[in-house]
Formats: sequence, C-alpha cells, structure tokens
Amino acid sequence: MKNYYQIVIVGGGNAGISIASQLLRKDSTLDIAIIDGAKKHYYQPAWTLVGGGEFNIKDTERDEASVIPAGANWIQQMVQGFLPDENKVTLADGSELHYDYLITVPGIQLNWGEIKGLKENLGKHGVCSNYSFETAPYTWECIQQTKGGKAIFTNPHTPIKCGGAPQKIMYLAADYFRQNNIKSQVEFWSGGTRVFGVEKYENTLKDVIARFGINTQFFVKLSEIDGPAKIATFVGIGESNKDQVYEVAFDMIHVTPPQSAPDFIKSSPLANAAGWIDVEKHTLQHLRYKNIFGCGDAANLPVSRTGAAIRKQAPVLVNNLLDVMKGKPMSASYDGYSSCPIITGYNKLVLAEFDYNNIPTETFPFDQSKERWSMYQMKKHLLPYLYWNQILPGKM
Repeated sequence: MKNYYQIVIVGGGNAGISIASQLLRKDSTLDIAIIDGAKKHYYQPAWTLVGGGEFNIKDTERDEASVIPAGANWIQQMVQGFLPDENKVTLADGSELHYDYLITVPGIQLNWGEIKGLKENLGKHGVCSNYSFETAPYTWECIQQTKGGKAIFTNPHTPIKCGGAPQKIMYLAADYFRQNNIKSQVEFWSGGTRVFGVEKYENTLKDVIARFGINTQFFVKLSEIDGPAKIATFVGIGESNKDQVYEVAFDMIHVTPPQSAPDFIKSSPLANAAGWIDVEKHTLQHLRYKNIFGCGDAANLPVSRTGAAIRKQAPVLVNNLLDVMKGKPMSASYDGYSSCPIITGYNKLVLAEFDYNNIPTETFPFDQSKERWSMYQMKKHLLPYLYWNQILPGKM
C-alpha cells in the first residue's frame, strides 16, 4: 500500500462515496483514497420502513466494494487519529497516510452503552431499535406482537441522524394498532423541547399526535432499561423536572440511542469543544486547517443530519475543494438545506424541507406540510433507487 495520496477521504458512507464520485467525474486524474473498514454499505433511511413491515432489510445492504467509484483507492481499515499539522492520518494498524487534502466524513457514532441495560436487552423483551441493520426487523415483530398495554418511543437529547426517525416508526406503530383495533397506549418520551423545529410541519405533527391519542413527555433522558421486568427509567433534564425519575412500564419500547461524532474524531485536533468536526457552515472548510473539509453527520453543522442534507453539502464541498486546489477563492455556499420525509402512517408522509433558519425551502408546487400518499411512495420506491443509482455514483 502506498502511503501518500493527493486527496484522502475518511468515511465510505453516503458522503464519502458521493463526494469521491463527484470529484472523479470532474477530474478523473485525481489521486483519491477512501478509508473505511466496513465491508457492507447500507441504505439506512429504509430501516424505518423495515421496522414498519414495509421494506425487506436485505434490500438495504450491499457490499462496500460495489459502491467504491472506479478510480478511487479503497483502504479497508479504520482511522485511529489525525496529525493535521503534518498532513497525516494514522490508521488502526499504526501506519500513517500522507495527504495534500483531507475530507472527513466518518458519519455518526451510536452510543448504545450510554443507556444501562440497553445492549443486553436489545432484540428481546420488546426492546427494539431501527438504528441498526441487525435490530430493525425485530421492531416489526414487536409491533405485531403488541396486543395492548404501552408502546414507548424514545428520542435522545443528543443530535441524531434523521431527527424525525424516532417519530416515523411511532406513527407507523400507532396506525397499525388503530387498523387492527389494538388498544395500546403510544407514548413519545423525548429529550427535546418540542415535536419538530419548524412550525409549519410541527403543526401537522401535533394533529397526527392528537389523531392517534399519543402522550408526549419532553425534557427527559432514557437512563436504564430492565427488559425482563419491562420497566424503562427516564430522568428529567429540564429546569422544571431536573433529576426527576420516571419509571415507566412498557409492552414494547423503540429506543433511539444517544449519538455523537466517532471517538477518533472527538479526541482529535479536528474537533470543536462539543466533539464535532469544526468546519465553516457555508464553505464546509475546516476553521483551522485550510486543506481539510468536512460535512455530513459528524460535522458541527447546525442542521438535521440527513442524507438529503449530504446531497446538498457534497457538491459545495467538491467545488470549494477544487477551488482551493487551484488557488482560487471558494465559490460555493451551503445554505443549511435539509429534508426530513416524515412518515405519519401507512401511505402518509409529510416532506419537510428547510434551511439553517428553519425556513421551509420546498421542492414541489404544493403545500408539503400536508400528509400525502404520493410522498410516501417517493420515500418507499423512488428515493432508494436514486440513492444507489444517482447519488452514490455522483450523478446528482
């Protein structure tokens, strides 16, 4: 293995692959390495539909080798650390890789261990989560096996990938219970302060919550799960309920784990005080190292962490990196666009699109805050096709 590349990309997920593809489409002579030890590549947005019985988990997985763009070099290792003053990346085997330019897009880390008892109980006792390939199918089992009692859906206080996902599966479950005349109380326990950060869409979601009779509790953190006893323990984190303990019985509980940037990012010189990659939010250039760029879930961008956000970030990063490489001023700017296709039941979806200022920036010539069958079909059929065939190959 050679130890120098013109451009090194850390991360072979959505951002890393689509950025490498776009760079090579613009200049096939670029010397690019993608570092990622993962053998598989996942289309994670479909895991909500897997949990709701609407999608086959096998259709969300492909070999990582199949998505590496022609012309890029794949280094099948994990990163251990960074030496940005020396333009080096340290790999897990201790070897070092030199670069002229670095793109950091390692994705987000799921911190299952932060909730006592979660790891031991996940996948049994009605404890489920759509946030991993291994566990998403069990969510559908839990929904089908619930015959009453209480179904809890949690949302952590940390930033997470796809902020709407904890609610999407809740609405699918509530719809399933209603269609099958199952008298189960659905509850949303969230570390956030409100249902959704953009009022236009939040108003619709409040109506959905009322329609299903869902109980909501905000400013709480899930601290422990006792699977055999079917008890979830929450702790208050707001001013009015700080340190208050809630012990809640459940028949099923869907857990969204706390998330953060990967440990090797948090402990590196690239991170800000909160542990995220410290980039300028419009140019996506690192604030301290001008030959380093970053975007996606591990970046410090004040935006919903979604694939749709990455789709708008990637071309900005690519154009600005190429400008810097040519000694030109950066010409592209990211406005904070993100999209959250919020499933509100079977064959119903609200397509939320908005920018850094939480102002709706909608694609279609109709009111996207309304629940629509057409948008659900787009989520289920069109978006997975576009991901594998257009986005990863750098065509859009």
